Amino acid sequence: MQDIAEQLLAWHSSGRAFAVATVVGVSGSAPRDPGAALAVDASGEAIGSVSGGCVEGAVYALCEEAIASGCPTLERFGYSDEDAFAVGLTCGGLLDVFVHPVVPGADPGLDAAVTYIASGTPVALARVIEGPAGLLGATVAVTADTHHGSLSPAPCTTAALERAAVTEARAMLDAGRTGRLVLGLDGRPCDDAGQGTVTFFVESHVPAPRMLVFGAIDFAAAVVRIGKFLGYHVTVCDARPVFATERRFPEADEVVVDWPHRYLDTQLDRVDGRTVLCVLTHDAKFDIPLLERALRLPVAYIGAMGSRRTHQDRNTRLREVGLTEAEISRLRSPIGLDLGARTPEETAVSVAAEIIAHRRGGSCLPLSTATGPIHHDRDHPAPPPPTEARHAA
Repeated sequence: MQDIAEQLLAWHSSGRAFAVATVVGVSGSAPRDPGAALAVDASGEAIGSVSGGCVEGAVYALCEEAIASGCPTLERFGYSDEDAFAVGLTCGGLLDVFVHPVVPGADPGLDAAVTYIASGTPVALARVIEGPAGLLGATVAVTADTHHGSLSPAPCTTAALERAAVTEARAMLDAGRTGRLVLGLDGRPCDDAGQGTVTFFVESHVPAPRMLVFGAIDFAAAVVRIGKFLGYHVTVCDARPVFATERRFPEADEVVVDWPHRYLDTQLDRVDGRTVLCVLTHDAKFDIPLLERALRLPVAYIGAMGSRRTHQDRNTRLREVGLTEAEISRLRSPIGLDLGARTPEETAVSVAAEIIAHRRGGSCLPLSTATGPIHHDRDHPAPPPPTEARHAA
C-alpha cells in the first residue's frame, strides 16, 4: 500500500470512498509479494497493482462490489500451473487478495493508517482477514508507542486478543516484517488458522531501506541510479569535496562530504538489517577504517570494489586491525556478480543483482539451469541446479 499512499491520502482527505485490494498470501509463481495493493475509488479510478496484470480485471470488479456493499472479502486466484489461464493467474501459483472498503471517518484504525503511511511515519496495519463473523475487516494501526482502532465492536472479541494483536504487530513493525498473524480468541499465538482463531494480515510500513555508497566515482553514479530504482534511500559519501557534489549525483537523496568511517559513526542509529553498503573507493586509507566498523554492524550487505589483489591486501589489513575471519567473511569482495560487466552501468547491474540475490536467497544461476519455483526467499531457498549445470559451473 505504501507505493499508492499519496493517492489514497488524497482520496481520503476529500472524503471519497474507495476499496483497497491487498495481496495477503502468495504461493508458487505468484507475481507480487504480500502487501502489493490495488485501489479503486467510487468513481472507478484505479491505482496500483496486485498481479502485474494477470487478475487486475477480476480484482477491480471485487473492489467495485466492496464499495457498493461495504463488506470486505478474501479471494483466492490460481490453483496450479496447468489451469492458471482458466482462473486468470497466467503465471501459475496462488494469490490471496483481501478487498477492504474504506469510508473516510468510519474506521479510526484505517483513518490513522492512511495518514501515517502517507507521512512516512512507521506504522503496522493489522487487519482481520479471516475469523468469526463481525470481525472481518477490523483494523488496528500500531506505531512504536501507540495504536488506533479497536476490535471491541465484535461480540467475540476479548481484551486479550486485542492486546496480543497490538503487541505482535508492534514486534513485526520493529523488524520491518509483513505477513500473516494467527491468534486464538484468547490472544494466544496459533500455528494454523482454524476454528476459534483469528487471522490478521500485518503490513509494516517503514521508511525506505538505506543504501550507503562510499566513493564518489563514475561507477557510484550508476549504482546510485539503480539503488533508487530498487527503492533505496541513497546516500553518497566521499572525503573529497571536488567529487562529492550534488551536481555529479543529482539522483542521490544525500551527498555527504566526510571521511567514510566518520560519517558511518554518525549513522549508527539509522542503519539496520535492511541497510546495504557499497564501498567503491578501493583505497586502503578510506576502506580499512570504514570496513573495520561496518563489518561489525548488523546490516544486510557490505560489498567492496577492487581487484583480486586489492581484495587480498584488504583482507590482510582487516586482520591486522583485529577483525575475525567470521567478520571478514561478511564482505562481498570484489563487489557484484560475474556478469562480464565493463561499463559503470553494467557494473551497477552486477552490484544490484548480488544485493537482490543476497536478500532473497537466490542461487545467482540462470533460471534455465535450475528446476523448481522461480520466486523464493530465505525461508524457501533456491533449489540446486541440475548435476550437469553444477559441473559446468
